[in-house]
Amino acid sequence: MRNLIVVTYDTEFKAEEVRLDFIKMQKSYLVSLEDAVIAEKKPNGKIKLHQMYNLTASGAVGGGFWGTLIGLIFMNPLLGLVVGAGAGAVAGALSDVGINDNFMKQLAEKLTPGTSALFVLVDSTLTDKVLDELRGTGGTIMQSSLSHEDQAKLQAALDSARTAQQEAEPAQENK
Repeated sequence: MRNLIVVTYDTEFKAEEVRLDFIKMQKSYLVSLEDAVIAEKKPNGKIKLHQMYNLTASGAVGGGFWGTLIGLIFMNPLLGLVVGAGAGAVAGALSDVGINDNFMKQLAEKLTPGTSALFVLVDSTLTDKVLDELRGTGGTIMQSSLSHEDQAKLQAALDSARTAQQEAEPAQENK
C-alpha cells in the first residue's frame, strides 16, 4: 500500500537530514521508499525541488548507449552517441516518476520563505522501528494518506524530542 507523507521543517536543511534517514532505513529494509523529494521555499519566494533521482542524466546515459549501438549498425557510432544522448536527456527531463511535480509546487507555495518540506512516497507501512528512527526529528505533517491513527503516531514521534528539548531548555537557563 502506497502512502504519501508531507512533513514541513523550519529550516532548509532539516528535510535533507530526514531524507537521508529514510534512505538509511531503506538500506536496512525497514521501509520501501519509492520517492523522496525536498521542496525548499527560498527567502525570495521561489520554490526549488530537490529530486531523489536525476532523470535527465540517466536518460542521457541510456540514450547514449542505445544511440551508439544503433550507430554501430549504420557505421557511425559517434553520431549515434550524440543523437542518442541528446534524445535520452530530453526524454528524461520530460518524464516524471513518483510524486507529481506540480502537486509538490502547489503545496510548497504554502510554506514560509526559508523553510522546507519533505515529500515521501513509501510502499510500506510505518512500523514502530521506523517511528523510532524518526523520533525527535521535528517537523509538522502537512498532508498524508495515512490513517488518522497512523498519522497521529507519526506526529507524536516527530514531536517527542521537541517537547523533551523544550523541557530541558528552562532547566539549563536556571543554572
